[in-house]
Amino acid sequence: MKLSKILSIATIACIGFVSQATAGEIKLSDAEMKKATQVYFDRCAGCHGMLRKGALGPSLEASKSKEMGTETLKYIINNGTPGGMPGWGKTGELTAAETELMAKYIQIKAPQPPEKSMADMKKTHKILVPVKDRPKSPEAKNWKDYFAVILRDVGKIAIVDGVTKDVVSVVPSGFATHITRTGASGRYMYVIGRDGKASMIDLWMKEPKNVAEIRTCNDARAIDTSKHPDYKDKYAIVGCYWPPSIVTLEADTLEPLKIVSTASYTYDENVFTREARVAAIIASHDKPEWVVNIKETGQVWLYDYSNVMNPKITMVEAERFLHDGGWDLSKRYFMTAANAKNIISVIDTKEGKLVANIPSQGNKPHPGRGVNVDHPKYGPIWGSGHIGSNDIIFIGTDPEKHPKNAWKVVKKIALPGEGGGNLFVKGHPNSQYIFADRPVNPNRELQTQIYVIDRDSLEVVKTIKIPKKYLKSGMTEDGKEVKARGPVHFEFNADGSEVWTSIWGNKLQASPILVFDTKTLKLKNVIDDKRLITPTGKFNVTNTMTDTY
Repeated sequence: MKLSKILSIATIACIGFVSQATAGEIKLSDAEMKKATQVYFDRCAGCHGMLRKGALGPSLEASKSKEMGTETLKYIINNGTPGGMPGWGKTGELTAAETELMAKYIQIKAPQPPEKSMADMKKTHKILVPVKDRPKSPEAKNWKDYFAVILRDVGKIAIVDGVTKDVVSVVPSGFATHITRTGASGRYMYVIGRDGKASMIDLWMKEPKNVAEIRTCNDARAIDTSKHPDYKDKYAIVGCYWPPSIVTLEADTLEPLKIVSTASYTYDENVFTREARVAAIIASHDKPEWVVNIKETGQVWLYDYSNVMNPKITMVEAERFLHDGGWDLSKRYFMTAANAKNIISVIDTKEGKLVANIPSQGNKPHPGRGVNVDHPKYGPIWGSGHIGSNDIIFIGTDPEKHPKNAWKVVKKIALPGEGGGNLFVKGHPNSQYIFADRPVNPNRELQTQIYVIDRDSLEVVKTIKIPKKYLKSGMTEDGKEVKARGPVHFEFNADGSEVWTSIWGNKLQASPILVFDTKTLKLKNVIDDKRLITPTGKFNVTNTMTDTY
């Protein structure tokens, strides 16, 4: 893998490294430490933590890694694990030399990453187009059916017209963008990169582009806006992995307003953890409140932003380690995965309390936002897949009209074949079918299929094999073939008549977006543009602003 040029030398320096490191007989030069630190940030920190203490992935602290030894570590890094870790060497992201470098690096004590102040943030703040110079009305009629498509490894966002299927613009973003979110009105698409760079794209422009940007932290995953009617499009929020914190911004300029540290004590053992990262954020439609997952402490924070400089925070004890989640059908209950404990935690945002910790009956639940269904037998249910097992589960979410089904798994189905690898399940109220991917399953056949689940029977009724012509391969500089992983992430157009999936390729070659008819399940369109490099997540404006999934 050729290291991304998106992150500058200054970025590498801010992550932190030591000039000479040893672990027994292991010695790394300054140049090797810089490179290894960057690779770790790019590929490893999200699951294993900046300090390597573990979360979704196990601890990689030097004392534990040294016990395993270089050869064992090389094998794991190269081939991955059945629990969902990618085989970085096998898939071509790391060369053999880089694989060995990382096996050595994680046997050395983790360097201490730096902090970040308000002054540091303000130095990076740019208003690229002043508010007064932005369009007063939409310049394109289909903007509410636009899709923001993450071009992960090249640090860009493609804006695609959901009606014409044209790539309207390609906009630079932070490194390895994790998610995008619209404001309450849908006008702005807010983007957060893994490098902590937040940016906002004005979708009213004839050719959408960034109008403001800021680097809020060194590592981040979450962004959202204020959706309460009294604060519509007033504030934005970024949740940081490092430094672990919540940053509130003005929504139209990204001017930073408030930083709140999330470093705290674990809910169960009351052990202090500096690395208490913000894993996910969702905006309440009924209260001036953000629902914030604090990964390592196992707390869900209900963050009242009505007095932005003096926020009120309700800390709800849930479970560790919190990852992602979404609303139930009523948008009262937050359903979130504590994937290291195989638990789905349910938070009642109206009452401000934990309702239940539900065993997910699978290994490492990974719902994304999850999927909502108003089922004829069970009533409202919410579903999730798993990275580490082939289980898709559905949980009852209506304690008033369907109390016998509430807060328990009412249906569990198995995807065909062995092993997990599911990252996302997605539905739409106008679609009879739910769609599931499996891009990190090590089996090539299972990895390159779409799994179609009927909303009524809650059974897999069809698997769609992706034609090989769309699974484009590329050759690395050292002559190794790198194959596209297959379909990843689903998003519907605004009326639910189409579902889009990305072919998760590599930086060596563009890969397409496939559009399926949700009634016939036939391939309807192929969006194949040379600018679509590593397309992954897709976010439709209407569905994102209304939290439809």
